[in-house]
Amino acid sequence: MTSVDNATPRIAVVTGAARGIGRGIAERLAEDGLDVVVADLPGMAEELSAVAAGIEKTGRRALAVHADVTSKEQTDALVAAAADRFGRVDVYVANAGIARVTPLLETELAEFEQVMAVNLRGVFLSYQAAARQMIAQGGGKIIGAASIVAHRPFALLGTYSASKWGVRGLTQAAAMEWARYGITVNAYCPGIVGTDMWDLIDERLAEEAGIQKGQAIKKHAEAIALGRVEEPADVASFVSYLASRDSDYMTGQSVMIDGGIQFA
Repeated sequence: MTSVDNATPRIAVVTGAARGIGRGIAERLAEDGLDVVVADLPGMAEELSAVAAGIEKTGRRALAVHADVTSKEQTDALVAAAADRFGRVDVYVANAGIARVTPLLETELAEFEQVMAVNLRGVFLSYQAAARQMIAQGGGKIIGAASIVAHRPFALLGTYSASKWGVRGLTQAAAMEWARYGITVNAYCPGIVGTDMWDLIDERLAEEAGIQKGQAIKKHAEAIALGRVEEPADVASFVSYLASRDSDYMTGQSVMIDGGIQFA
């Protein structure tokens, strides 16, 4: 894999970076010495600016870009903005995603298409845009957000599960096609994470089960071998490895980082 001189800062792009796992990843990559382009929806402008400002306070360079990953034009523009500002894109983390908790028989087509648009089409467009830039520059690392439900679905998360299975398959195909260009493609599969997304999932699961909010996530957390709910930093630590040169011989993998809920 073609690499930048060790004296030259590497450049990362992280989508869905305004909060939660994405923010944790962006901050960790900055800690690792990368300059970071953070991207999220315009409605997250204040939070996104705060993430960029925090990164710059550490001495790393940052750029905040508003982008909707379901749009090819905006995703292409995101990569172009990163390359124009910093000269290249060494790491692209397609983290943006949404979840909906709905029984399959009650899932409306609009909801199904929305989840697929963000979680699968958004990753596809991100992979494409990143790969084109990386081919032109001689290599790079593409990293996608999957989930433990990409290995075994959860009931009431059928559409979300299907979208993440799609990310797993897309990651494998991209890894096969782009290895000859010096590009590795891998995905991370978090479990139950203490984020706003899981707060929503907990609330909806509790409604479906007729129990109090907080009890659903507590019940699922009992299955975690390490005995605690995952934190964004746990995921970010693994993404740090995927973004590093230590993972140069790893590609096409979707690895569970869930504290021991599922075992493959």
